[in-house]
Amino acid sequence: MRFRLLKKNLLALLGVSFVVVTLLISTRVLLVNDNDTTGPNNVEQGHQGMHSGDAVKFNFGSPTELTQSVYSANYKQCIHNADTFPGEPLLVLVVQVHNRPEYLRLFIKSLEKAAEVHSFLLIFSHDYFSEEINAIVQGITFCKVLQIYFPFSTQLYPSEFPGKDPKDCPRDLSKDNARKTGCLNAEHPDSYGHYREAFITQTKHHWWWKLHFVWERVPALQGYSGFVIFLEEDNYILPDFFHYYKSMVEFRKSSCPDCDMLALGNHNGLTDFNRLSNKVMTTGWMSTKHNIGMAISRDVYYKLMGCHEEFCTYDDYNWDWTLQHLSGTCISKPIKVLVAQGSRVLHTGDCGLHEKENCRPEWATQKVEESLKTAKEGLFPQSLILQGAEAVEHKTHMKNGGWGDVRDHILCKNYAKRL
Repeated sequence: MRFRLLKKNLLALLGVSFVVVTLLISTRVLLVNDNDTTGPNNVEQGHQGMHSGDAVKFNFGSPTELTQSVYSANYKQCIHNADTFPGEPLLVLVVQVHNRPEYLRLFIKSLEKAAEVHSFLLIFSHDYFSEEINAIVQGITFCKVLQIYFPFSTQLYPSEFPGKDPKDCPRDLSKDNARKTGCLNAEHPDSYGHYREAFITQTKHHWWWKLHFVWERVPALQGYSGFVIFLEEDNYILPDFFHYYKSMVEFRKSSCPDCDMLALGNHNGLTDFNRLSNKVMTTGWMSTKHNIGMAISRDVYYKLMGCHEEFCTYDDYNWDWTLQHLSGTCISKPIKVLVAQGSRVLHTGDCGLHEKENCRPEWATQKVEESLKTAKEGLFPQSLILQGAEAVEHKTHMKNGGWGDVRDHILCKNYAKRL
């Protein structure tokens, strides 16, 4: 009896690995084309991606056709407006996009009003694919734009991993009952006894894939030595965003050379903005405070990728809580961050992963416009002042679970591998 059970468990684990490996092999064209030396893994010096005229025409007819469009777009990497705005970007923004087009429109509206935006490269990273969202992004005319597409989106795999397989265990099924029913992932609940939910796991997958893909597989960033700033579709940047970024970079050079990251935003909105506009502080990185407007250098990216195994196996479905766990554990020296006290990034979203109803983007628009009227005097400060320096230490927390399935671990760890 024991032997039969052990054999069953071993076959189940092998089956899980086979599903993920098959998935990865079937999509390897996205990551490397063995017959082409100019693909994302073998970038020729000076190759800056294709121009708008070479853009991939998306076919939304079926998941299979849509998947092929995603592969082609990620391989070709067409840069819109490249002819209008030639030269290297002075700042790179990477925006994670799901399916909130009204918030995305508001974000783009804020970008259009930002000083010196013509010198930016905007990279929009999508995990939901629609004609509406594509049209919104491709309507941008004020700077260079690149769209990349998360190739393991649940939209592309509606009835198999990494989407929800009909043979997956229900979230709240006990492990004993899961074993009796023989559901696919019976041996791999999370720390709290729950089985995976595909829509919950996607954000962490997307964030980690995007981090690697941007730094390693985007030819337009080869040779770029600045920070990459990570934002989301329900963010809103202030008009002096680039001015403040440059001020923070200079302040770091002179006054905080050991600061690992910059945080151009906080979650306090524009409260007391005019007084705090030119103030910064240093502290240890915390998920709930510093996950908005994060600026990451290539050196810090390498530090994070050194913790690839730990990131991909830590049982928390949140990328930011996982990052906080790594800071001071796998990354031996806790991450030190230079933080804007007067936030240059606002969070407009009143709904998201767990709240789907009562979304009112028009309220967000009204609130932002009213707040900005009172904040005008504090924009474009001449210099920055250090207001405080908190201890930089590891901040422990209770992991949230939702990331116990070995299929998620295997897929996550393979983003950085050459297949």
